[in-house]
Amino acid sequence: MIDVIRSEWTKIRSVRSTVWTLAVTAILMVGFSILLHVVNEASGRGPITGDEAVSMSVSGTMFASLSMATLGVLVISGEYRTGGIRTSLTAVPRRMRLLTAKILAFAGVALVVSLVASVVAVGAGLLVSQPPSVDMGEVVRAVTGAGLYLMACGLFGLGLGTVIRHTPGAIVTVIALMQFLPTLSGQLPPEWGPVVASYFTTNAGALIVSGQSNEYLGPLSGFGVYLVWVAVTVAAGAVLLQRRDA
Repeated sequence: MIDVIRSEWTKIRSVRSTVWTLAVTAILMVGFSILLHVVNEASGRGPITGDEAVSMSVSGTMFASLSMATLGVLVISGEYRTGGIRTSLTAVPRRMRLLTAKILAFAGVALVVSLVASVVAVGAGLLVSQPPSVDMGEVVRAVTGAGLYLMACGLFGLGLGTVIRHTPGAIVTVIALMQFLPTLSGQLPPEWGPVVASYFTTNAGALIVSGQSNEYLGPLSGFGVYLVWVAVTVAAGAVLLQRRDA
């Protein structure tokens, strides 16, 4: 299994598009942090609290999540596009073994890059705004939450890429399920709409980044709900990978 994971790691770091997508994720995190803090300073609002500064520093997570989910799609759909999946399955005939190795290799890379990007984003934001005091516990919570959330978004993209196999179609689906439909769910009838909206994909998952609760979920329970979405998607991809031809 270690050899298969090593092979998947080699694929991730040797394909230019995946490296660039990881770089874009980090740039979005750090860039939005600096931009928002600079704009806040220029607005003349005056000093902000440490918690406000930390929250502002991870605001780029919303955009970086799409980049990370796109990378998850590319990790699997790129092989279908080039026909490389046939070579992979020839080398590793046990398809669940191959998919598990992809998941583990990608999750490790995504988590490390996301955590590093979050640390730099928060550090850069605090350097610009220089709040009077900072709660280090809140910094750790925000950095950890952002890192875990971005990794989960990447796995969500990998699951959708395995199900759909077509890169543009999977990316459009990612955008719909992570950005468009969560926002639209807030317009559902008041009798049951708020429940659906609270439990819908990133509406639930993003709570771990903000540290806030909605009417039904807290940060950890919301992230748990999002992981269920991710697990169901990956499981569906695993079933289809077993049943369909390469």
